[in-house]
Parts: sequence; C-alpha cells; structure tokens
Amino acid sequence: MNPTQKTSSVRRHPWRTALLILAGLALLGGGAAWWFQWGPGAKTGSTYITATIQRGDIEDQVAATGSLQPRDYVDVGAQVSGQLRKLHVEVGTEVKEGDLLAEIDAETSQARVDASRAQLRSQQAQMAERELALVKAERDLQRQKNLMAEEATTAETLQNAETAARTARAQINSLKAQMEQVQASMRVEEANLKYTKIYAPMAGTVVSITARQGQTLNTNQQAPTLLRIADLSVMTVQTQVSEADVSKLRQDMPVYFTTLGGQGRRWYGELKKIEPTPTVTNNVVLYNALFEVPNSNRSLMTQMTAQVFFVVAQARDVLMVPMSALTIQRAAPGGREAVEKMTPEERERLREQRRQAREQGQGGGAPAARPPTAPNANPKAAAGPGAAPRATRGPRQAKVKVLLADGTVEEREVTIGIGNRVHAEVLSGLKEGDRVIAGTREAEPRNNNPQGSALGQRGPGGPGGMPAAAPAGARR
Repeated sequence: MNPTQKTSSVRRHPWRTALLILAGLALLGGGAAWWFQWGPGAKTGSTYITATIQRGDIEDQVAATGSLQPRDYVDVGAQVSGQLRKLHVEVGTEVKEGDLLAEIDAETSQARVDASRAQLRSQQAQMAERELALVKAERDLQRQKNLMAEEATTAETLQNAETAARTARAQINSLKAQMEQVQASMRVEEANLKYTKIYAPMAGTVVSITARQGQTLNTNQQAPTLLRIADLSVMTVQTQVSEADVSKLRQDMPVYFTTLGGQGRRWYGELKKIEPTPTVTNNVVLYNALFEVPNSNRSLMTQMTAQVFFVVAQARDVLMVPMSALTIQRAAPGGREAVEKMTPEERERLREQRRQAREQGQGGGAPAARPPTAPNANPKAAAGPGAAPRATRGPRQAKVKVLLADGTVEEREVTIGIGNRVHAEVLSGLKEGDRVIAGTREAEPRNNNPQGSALGQRGPGGPGGMPAAAPAGARR
C-alpha cells in the first residue's frame, strides 16, 4: 500500500484514531491514580469530624458509688444468759411491735425468783418475831418506870430495860432494810425472768438472724445479737464521695441512683446530710453523703449497690455542642456587646444560669463564684482545644469552627452555659442544625501496615496519638 492509500484509509476511519487516543489517556490517568492513591506517591489526606448542633438535656453531675441500708432498724439482743430454746421468726418475717420473737431457757431465772421469794417470807416471819420482842421490851420498860416511881427497883434495872427496848427497835429496822434488799433483788430476778421471752421492739421485717435455736447465750461480757428488725418502707443510700467532688455538693440538691438489676430505672431523692468526718482508705479520703428514698413496693433491698448521680446543674431541651469542638477563652473582650446581640430568649436563659450559679454558691456546697459582668467567662477556665474538658455552670465565652454548606470553615464566638465533660449548653452564637468541627481524622494509605493505621488518626482529647471517640451526632 502506498502512502496515498494510507492517508485515505485514515481519513475514512477517524474514529479509530480517537479510540486509540482515549485508551492512551485512560491508561495514563489510571497509572497516575494508582501512583498517588496506592503507590509510592500516595499521601495522607485529612478529613473533618463534625457534629450537628441539636437539642437535648444536659446535666452537670457528681458520680459516686453507694449502698442501701434501712433508715430505721434495731438489733435485738439477749439480756440474760441461757440456752436459746425457741425461735419464732425467720428471715423475711413481717412482725409487729410486741410480737414474740424468741424464748430463752427460764429454769435458772425462775429458780432465782423462787429463792428470793422464800427468803422474803423468812424475813417476814423474823419481822413478826422481832415485833413481839419489841412489845415485851417496851412492857418491861414501863413496869420498871412504875417501880422506880415507887422506889421499888434500882436505877440499873431501869437502864437495862431501856437498852433492851432500843435494841429491839434497831433489830426491826435492820430487818426492814434486809427485806427491802431482798425485794429489790427479787425485782431484778423477775425482770430477768421476763427477759427470757424476747419481744419485737418495733414493727418491721426480720432482715437477719445471727443466733440459732439451741445455742447457748452468754451475756456476762456483752449482749449477744440475735436478729435485726428493719423498716424497709424507707431506705437510706450511703454514698462515698471523693474529696475533690464533695465541695460541689449542697444540702437538698437533687440526686438519683440506679441499681445493678434495675434495668436503668432511676430512684430520685434529695441530699440530706454530708458527714464531716471522712473515712481514709489507702490514703484515699472519702466523705459519706446520705439521702433517703421511699421503698413502698419493697423493690430495694439491704446492701444493694447504687450508682449515684448528684445533679449539680441541669438544663432541659437546650442546644448542645460537644466540648471537643470548643476553645474556651480565658477572657471575653466585648462581653457587653455579646449580651446586646442576644435574643430575648437567650438573655432570659443567661439570667437563669446566673441565678442558679448564685444559689449553688449559697447552698452550703462550693463557694459562690463572682458574678461575671457579661456572659464571658470564668477567668480560671482552661483555654485551648488541647485542655481537658471541665464541668461548667456559669456562662462563658468560647470559640468554635463551623463547617458551612459550601465546605468553608468559619470561626465563631459562642456563649456557653451549663456543661459537663461531654457537652455544653449553647446560649448564643449557634443555631440548631449547624455543623461544627469536633476534630480531624487522617486517612492512611491502603498499602501501609493496618496495625499502624490508628497512629495516623488523631482527635481532640485523644492522649498519646490514639483516636478519640467521635462525639454524639458526629459524622464525616
């Protein structure tokens, strides 16, 4: 084929040339994509972790562990020694005040009472004899007085008669004292005889029995405990709070707890007392905080473990922002202007937050914070995204990065209120539906070691380069 024929062939089939060119470009593009995506030229790309501003409930809490005890209970013991002859109750028995609980062998106590009564009867007979002797001595004395008046007796005989009369009276007084002593001893023995039958001192439930039928009880050293009766209608939760958190507590603050088998059910109450004397275990200082909860259906039992949450501050149905997205400011310039830019609803929320902060400071818990001149912040707050989140109660200023719809990032100043270690309340600066940047995540090349891919991920608050958990509502 001559050149003229080749040129005419190309002109007749131009689509073949186009296909060849497209195939070459596709190969070049695929190779470049492989080089930069999986090959040696691959680079790490970075994406944002975002969270959507939404409404919810926020609670600033102090968490602790406690145990349940009956509010009213009594340990029933034995006051006399002897063999436990009969137990009339068992664990779980409901008793009323005055019900018979147990009986102790009463033979020894009964014998002592009988001996005291016999001794008293003997002394009563001696008293009758002494009284007759006194009558005779007084009669002899009167006779001697009459004879002395007629000078028919001697003075010595009269004196002997007076001595005999006085001796008879003294013997009667001594015998009366002995009889009173025997009567007192007999009352003690009769009381001990009554103590051989043990009655319920209060109404309640028998929650424990430490003695067994047939056991010998010895009360010479201390009164042995037989059983415990408790009123289970009201339970006391005894909680141990660390010294770092006890300053946040105040009397009558709301508190709730859950139990291991309660399936998430909450029991609510109010803090009644904080004991001033702590318990120290392994150099850990813990203070006992007590509150009560009704138990009408008997679903709570003694010695149950309770996970307790003291509500320091709370807000319902408010805008929430993750703490990882905030950069807390140490000082907020232009605080007055920030207040003027607020809507009436936001200003009302700010006033409510300040009022709660003042009440918490005057409630016997943490000292009252100095009221800020604007919704700016606590000067003691930690600044910077790398700082550990702190629970906050008063209004503060912070900065946040907002991801706009066109993909650009805008930095805003916001006012936050109540907060905990996860979320903070938004008072102004954000609206529902805004997407804020809560962190970044770097994607590793696929040909790298999978075990090392986690080292390339980082998020706010992730110590040691480990990936931080994305906040609620976060998405890539």
